[in-house]
Amino acid sequence: MRRLALVLVFLALPLVAAEKPAPPADLAAPPADAERTEDGLATKKLSEGTGSAMLTGTDIPRLRFTVWKSDGTLIQHVPAPRALMMAQAQMLPGWAAAVRQMTIGETRRAWIPASLAAGKLKEGEHFVIDTELVEIIAQPVTPEDVAAPPADAIVTSSGLAYKVLRPGTGTEHPSRRSRVVVHYSGWTTDGQMFDSSIARGETAVFGLTEVIRGWTEGLQLMVEGEKTRFWIPAKLAYAGEKGKPQGMLVFDIDLVAVAK
Repeated sequence: MRRLALVLVFLALPLVAAEKPAPPADLAAPPADAERTEDGLATKKLSEGTGSAMLTGTDIPRLRFTVWKSDGTLIQHVPAPRALMMAQAQMLPGWAAAVRQMTIGETRRAWIPASLAAGKLKEGEHFVIDTELVEIIAQPVTPEDVAAPPADAIVTSSGLAYKVLRPGTGTEHPSRRSRVVVHYSGWTTDGQMFDSSIARGETAVFGLTEVIRGWTEGLQLMVEGEKTRFWIPAKLAYAGEKGKPQGMLVFDIDLVAVAK
């Protein structure tokens, strides 16, 4: 892959084309039964989780969420079946703190004051964010099948091999002219990781004409929400390019969104 531009998902992607949810009745202020912390964060559990695991350290949460400003303005809405990976370091401080209180499957409402909103609000304003914690993703580890594609991998006529790790939630495939938002990690076949957006804590956005041939072909096979492992032969990667990893490369790619 060539040089990628990085993007912050929160407050950057357009609203999902779906019916806009109405602001909650308690938008203006947290109710009496909300949990409060000394720094001004207030949260309330809306539904129980299905497990006991909670976010720690540098884990990456996969979330569905809706964000309003205190005046009722809808900022972002990511409903089911979509979900986005969000690095804790790239979330609003108050939001990240609220998500760390949650277990997988739980839905929680958070009232985030200006002091915990990373300068995105004026004094006296706040965000209200309804969040569902869908999944907790640890930092990437070397795949067991990094040395070569397994027997159940699909191989295209170009020699690109791939295996779907998680089915997508979308129905449309990117075209060669599309721009996409992704999370990814890449390894050489001896197990050395040479690049990872997950390790950096940021998604990446690029056009499919700006990357190696294996990515251009592979991304067009995916739909939004899908996670796929690709074994990209040298001829579709960086063969002969100085300073680039050589030989077959292995990438885990999570297609977050296709830019319209």
